[in-house]
Amino acid sequence: MPNPRLSDPWPAYFADRGHTGVRRIGAGVEGIVYTLGEGLVAKVWSGRPPGDVELTREVYADIARHPLPFATPEILDVEERAGVLVTYERELPGEPMRGDSAHEDYERELSARHCDALLTVLRGMASVPGTEAMRRLTVQGDDRPLWRDHDCFRDALAALVVRAAARNGPALAVCVRDFEAGVDRTRKALRSLPEVPVTAVHGDLVPPNIHLDADGRPVAVLDFGFYTTAGDPAFEAAVAAAVWDMYGPYAEEHARELTGLFARELGYAPTALAAYQAAYALTTYDLFGRDESDGHFRWCARLLRRNAVFGAA
Repeated sequence: MPNPRLSDPWPAYFADRGHTGVRRIGAGVEGIVYTLGEGLVAKVWSGRPPGDVELTREVYADIARHPLPFATPEILDVEERAGVLVTYERELPGEPMRGDSAHEDYERELSARHCDALLTVLRGMASVPGTEAMRRLTVQGDDRPLWRDHDCFRDALAALVVRAAARNGPALAVCVRDFEAGVDRTRKALRSLPEVPVTAVHGDLVPPNIHLDADGRPVAVLDFGFYTTAGDPAFEAAVAAAVWDMYGPYAEEHARELTGLFARELGYAPTALAAYQAAYALTTYDLFGRDESDGHFRWCARLLRRNAVFGAA
């Protein structure tokens, strides 16, 4: 069992199990990832009950059975140590598209290479039908599966907006004018959207979660789970446009350009994309902090202040 006195006991733990060259390669909302060599990685989960892993494994398998131009995660083995869930997964190829925008400034001009890679990933994800397992997933921060008691994505997401806004809405209302009316406008806009066939939604296509090869082609998509569900592929596109560059000096400009690009190239209605971006902000604003000292909270507030659906007259 890992020694709790060590600042990071897991490399020694994996080494004791016979893995050589153990190295920490990433960390995110859901946990820390270590490469173990021989095409294998281990993910040490945080905040995930061990019983949930079989559902995650089923969702991964649902995605992997469809031919995609990029690799996706596959869970090979599972264990629990001192109440901590550890999954062993195949190592995915490529290198992250970009570092996180919180740590590096992006250039003003969006590159054709990155735009093409994003479109390839969005089209690929939209080719995977939504499944019952995906419908049973719970969005980060919520207390129930997104689709529970709902038959369509738009209604399920509208209900989540109401629940999430009620969690810590007064804190966000301090930063966003006409908050309650904006929540209601977003809810109504979501419920007015046409019903569409649902597909697999990753829900967190930030640049570090997309791996490219040396020629700029996407070869892997990783870190499913933060907002993974079965849903409208336009929601995936809306969120991807918004989170590409969240903190850089050209963040708002990049979000606007990518939203327009996805509307043109993928045929999504701009009003739907705006509604989905407002919904994303309203359902994730308090996951890392509950005031403007937190970067994600500030980003959500800024997105809502400029959003055409949330702030419509």
